Amino acid sequence: MLSFDWSGKQLWQTTLGRENSGKNVHGSGSNPSPVTDGKSLFVFFKSGHFAALDFSGHIQWKTDLIARFGKDTLYWDYGTSPVLTETDVVLARLHHGDSYLAAFDKQTGDLHWKVARNYQTALEGDHSYATPLLIKEGGKEALLVLGGEHLTAHDASDGKLMWECGGFNPEAKKNWVPVASPVIAGDIAIVPYGRGAQLHGIRLGGHGDVSATHRAWLRQDCGSFVSTPAEYNGRVYLLHDHGPERGMVECLEPNTGKTIWRESLPKGSAEYYASPLVAEGKLYAAREDGTVFVASIAPNFGLLSENAMDEPIIASPIAADGRLFIRAEKHLFCIGSQN
Repeated sequence: MLSFDWSGKQLWQTTLGRENSGKNVHGSGSNPSPVTDGKSLFVFFKSGHFAALDFSGHIQWKTDLIARFGKDTLYWDYGTSPVLTETDVVLARLHHGDSYLAAFDKQTGDLHWKVARNYQTALEGDHSYATPLLIKEGGKEALLVLGGEHLTAHDASDGKLMWECGGFNPEAKKNWVPVASPVIAGDIAIVPYGRGAQLHGIRLGGHGDVSATHRAWLRQDCGSFVSTPAEYNGRVYLLHDHGPERGMVECLEPNTGKTIWRESLPKGSAEYYASPLVAEGKLYAAREDGTVFVASIAPNFGLLSENAMDEPIIASPIAADGRLFIRAEKHLFCIGSQN
C-alpha cells in the first residue's frame, strides 16, 4: 500500500504480507480498489490479506481471509473491491465452491456476519469479478450483488437475502462470467452480462424471487464485458470495450434501455479494460494502449481530445478535487491545474 501527496511525493509504504502475483497479463495480485470512510483505508489483496490502515499507513487491524475461509477458485485474479456500509466493510467472494458475502466491523475487523451465496450454474457462471453496490431498500442499507447468474439484494445489517433476480443465462452458456459491475440509475439496476452480449435493466425492490416481475428491459445488441457503465444526470453511458464495436460510446435512457445517441471514439487495435469516468460533464475513456480520450456528452457527443500516455492503462481513471488521476503500467499521473 502506497500513499502520495498532491505533488506526487511518496509519503509512506506499508507491506501487509507476502505478494501473491497475478496470473493474468491484464491483472495483478492487487486488483481490488482501496476504499475509505474518511477515517480509515480498507484494502484487500489476492493473497487473502484484508486490512484497515490509518492515514499515516499504520495497520489498525489485519486478517487473512484465505487462511480463515479457504482459497478462491476463480479462473483469473480476484477483482472484487471492498464496499462500505455505515458500520462495516463488506467483501464478496463468488466462485466455484463456497461463495459468500461477509461483513467486518470497520473499527475492529471483527466478523459481524457471513452468509453463503451459492447457485448451480453452467461452467464459470458461478464466478464473479463484479463489486457489490450499496443501495437503499425500504429506507435501510442493502447490498446489491451480481454473480452466480443472479442479481441479489441483501440486508446490510445481517446479510439476509431480500430478493433475487435470475434468468441471466437461460441457455446455460459456458464461461458467461460477470466482470463489469452494475450501475444504478434511479430505481433501475443496469446490468452488463454475457461477455458484452447483453445489457439488462432490473427494477429494484420487491421480495423473494423477482425474476418474472422486475425485468424492465433487455438489450441483446449492446453491452460491455469488463468496463462498468457510468451514470450521470439520469443517463447511462456504456463503453463497448471488446469486439468489433470497441470504442463505441452509447448513451441510454435507463427506464427503457433505449439509445439516445451512439458515437465512436477514434478506432484502434487495442481494447478497453478501464471503466469510463464522467466528471463535470465530460467522459474520460482510457484504452489499453495508453490512449485517453476526453469527450463532451451533453446534449450530444463531441470528441475534445486524444492523449497518448505512452504506456498501457488497465486501471480506471479517478477524479478528485479538480484533478484526474491515471494509474498506468509504470507511473501514476495527476492531470490538473498547477494552482
